[in-house]
Amino acid sequence: MLKYLEKIRRKSMYEKIKDFQLAILGVCIALGAIFAALVATNNLSNNNIQVTGSAYEIVKSDSANWTLTITAKEPTRLQAYKTVQKQIPEVKKYLVSKGIQENQIELLLSNSYETYKTNQNTGYGTNIVDKYVYQQPIKISTTDVEKVKELSTEYQVLFEKGINVASSGDPQYHYSKLADLKVSLLEKATKDAKNRAKSMLKSNHNRVGKIRSAKMGVFQITPVDSNDVSDSGYNDLSSIEKKVTAVANVSFAIK
Repeated sequence: MLKYLEKIRRKSMYEKIKDFQLAILGVCIALGAIFAALVATNNLSNNNIQVTGSAYEIVKSDSANWTLTITAKEPTRLQAYKTVQKQIPEVKKYLVSKGIQENQIELLLSNSYETYKTNQNTGYGTNIVDKYVYQQPIKISTTDVEKVKELSTEYQVLFEKGINVASSGDPQYHYSKLADLKVSLLEKATKDAKNRAKSMLKSNHNRVGKIRSAKMGVFQITPVDSNDVSDSGYNDLSSIEKKVTAVANVSFAIK
């Protein structure tokens, strides 16, 4: 009889412990569900997707600058000056004959300096003046970009007239409507970012919401066939046809 009563008492304690454990488990599950719901609600209210979009357009330069420099080396400074002054009209005449207008030719600030003789025995320089050098830069500014390109490869015919003239760097080609183009490309880059976001969210059955933030990246202006980029932006002046690329970093809300 006593053994039977003890068995019943032990069974009762076991059931109480089991019930207590089940209760604790139920509380944990409930708290976990509540926490998960709170987290889900919080993520939904702050959920976003960051995407980078880009757009580009090919443009043709509508103006060009190019500088030629006449150089004379003579025994005296005055002789060097006179030689250059005599050659300036010849260079202008040549440029006009090639289609450049008088008002598109500008004389820039001239420059003069001395060169010194070298000691034939030591190979070192001396303080004895050898020649006086006078230089006159001539700048051409025109909207005929093709004409400038042509001239930059043909001007050497002036050598035949005894004129020491050289190109002071490559021609520079500009596109005057760049500011308006940047606005248009930025809009297209933003649309591209939205399309990319839609594509990324499609598999999760989510939708793209409003723009939360947008940041314009640097513009890259490069030759058409170039992949050059720079963190601070690339601005090509060497080519007539250019590729202008805009980048937009956009953050969208997720619906």
